[in-house]
Amino acid sequence: MANKVVQEDEGGNVGSLRLLPWTNEGKACWLSPASEGSVISALADVMEAEQTRDGREVLAHARRLMEMPDQLNLHVLKFTAVRLAECLSDVLRVAESRGIRLGVAEPNPDDDVEELFEGEPKAYG
Repeated sequence: MANKVVQEDEGGNVGSLRLLPWTNEGKACWLSPASEGSVISALADVMEAEQTRDGREVLAHARRLMEMPDQLNLHVLKFTAVRLAECLSDVLRVAESRGIRLGVAEPNPDDDVEELFEGEPKAYG
């Protein structure tokens, strides 16, 4: 547990920092365990719920498309693949954050999100 990102409060209680569902210039954003219940924590909860919901909706849409091969063309497939990749990335970040808080995953405060997802497709226009 050499990379464990922890913070000790005034009472000597130690807790894991929370990985937030957004970044700042590609760098991970973290929230102190002492901030649990704060406005930022509530905002992160809402954003994680929205990202999870979006993932479910995009997956359902992709499954419907796969049942209609006559509707598929290259543009539709690329757009759907990009959205699926975006949603998977978001949901994996939510899972990582929750795993860290549950103590079953190791956070890496040096993660550069841009490096982690280098080569990931950008929104297709």
